Amino acid sequence: MQPVLNVEDVKAVENGLSEQGVSISELMRRAGGAAAEEVMRLEDVHAVAILVGFGNNGGDGWVASQVLQSHGYSVTVVSPVEPEEIKSDLARLVAKSAEDAGVEIVVGPPREDLMEILSSSDLVLDAMLGTGFHGEPKPPFDIWIDTVNAAGVPVVSIDVPSGLSAQTGHAPGACIVADETVTMLCLKPGLISDEGRDVTGGIIVAPLAEQTERTVLDNDPTAWRVEPADYADVVAPHTNNVDKYSRGSVLVVAGSSRYPGAAVMAAKAAARAGAGYVTLAVPVTIAPLIQMQLPEVPVVGVAAEQDGTFSAAARPVILKLAERSSATLVGPGMRVTGGTVAVVSALINSKAPLVVDADGLNCLARLTNGHLDEFPEVTRRDAPLVLTPHRRELGRLVGLADTPPDSLTAALEAARRIVWADGGSELCIVAKGTATACVGVEAALLPEPGTASLATAGSGDVLGGIICALLARMPDDIEDLPLIAAFGCEVHAVAGSRAAKRYGSRGVMAGDIADEVGLAVDELEDHVSSLVAGAAEDQEPSL
Repeated sequence: MQPVLNVEDVKAVENGLSEQGVSISELMRRAGGAAAEEVMRLEDVHAVAILVGFGNNGGDGWVASQVLQSHGYSVTVVSPVEPEEIKSDLARLVAKSAEDAGVEIVVGPPREDLMEILSSSDLVLDAMLGTGFHGEPKPPFDIWIDTVNAAGVPVVSIDVPSGLSAQTGHAPGACIVADETVTMLCLKPGLISDEGRDVTGGIIVAPLAEQTERTVLDNDPTAWRVEPADYADVVAPHTNNVDKYSRGSVLVVAGSSRYPGAAVMAAKAAARAGAGYVTLAVPVTIAPLIQMQLPEVPVVGVAAEQDGTFSAAARPVILKLAERSSATLVGPGMRVTGGTVAVVSALINSKAPLVVDADGLNCLARLTNGHLDEFPEVTRRDAPLVLTPHRRELGRLVGLADTPPDSLTAALEAARRIVWADGGSELCIVAKGTATACVGVEAALLPEPGTASLATAGSGDVLGGIICALLARMPDDIEDLPLIAAFGCEVHAVAGSRAAKRYGSRGVMAGDIADEVGLAVDELEDHVSSLVAGAAEDQEPSL
């Protein structure tokens, strides 16, 4: 797994390395060298334009310019001021060194001259605005950024594409669209979420020092980016010695006369994800309709209100079905009424491993008056509980309905309010977004995010069914609930990518994603198994 640190904690890492003998000036030298090495790794690059700013990020660019020139590259540094006018002591020092070495420097060029420099270059190295930047770029950087993007020249950004907040992933103004980003020490949340996903390109982490890994861990990563091999413990071994019950049984409690499709998609996804037996409990008024669409799934019609939603009288039947199931999913398309709140509350208080999604979450918000984090007794239970809110639902759960989390870090903070209030390892919150976080009491895991094809109505119902099926096949003594949830998110992402190849990135519907889930599970499990097998071979002693 790769650690992800908040920007303010990265500064603490730099200070920690300095205390261990790696000074800030040495870190700048190594950062510039790492950026230069990445440029030199690329083919057909001979002329490089380096755009620098006023601070230490610009200092990295100045160092890179001197390294590249010493290796025979044609280098032009574009600076807003003369080297001696740079306010940062370290940046001024390395800028003067580059000037003394004969690096070509162009100060404050007009747009036309800058475009000419870029057009005659094979690559642009972006060292204008660093990880401390937030807000909108000011002149001349806003103009430079737009010019770089218009030039069509490949771009490598140092640490973060200029204009992007490395903390929030927001870019309210002009922002470099990089082909690669060489980020120093560790990942930052803004690089892998929201607008960051569109502008960073490939991300390369340059550790800069042997002590970095330990120092990063000492500063308590805000999250961990999961890598495929990390799923080895949750990948089910392939065996023919199974039956429909040993593959896990799932109960889906979902649907209403207004949203019958949500129940269909959730149940289908659970079956496609490998559950051997899926039962669907729906309001009796829509049971015949659902049964026609899912002939393979037993559909149980339970007590309903006149408006086609669950009645509180359905609780005994639903609880009995849950007792017979390995895991239960509640919420998709059920709406929020007195009856649905009663059903969700009864399942929360049961002993069934439970996934709560969609309107099930809104029922929890109503049950706790929008402050689930103030009622930890609601979620505290002995069996696993997974909540799967998107950002607006998460906001409703923690008193932020009008100002829901707008970034990965804000979503992490909101999810942790609930998880830490509960304090138990049986609770996991899957905070869905452009980068989804699976948050447990000990750690938050970031699975590989999916494509925009997942941004369609009903996609979350499919994810709920996937996670519930995975939960159903796990042993009773589950130790890493966030990892299981993260694996489910990656299955969902792969299924979305597969569906996009068939229907186009904007043409995918939730049912298309559900149909691809089985193949997505196989694809991801085979990939994980091959990585584990390869690692085992590498560790075998040679004869």
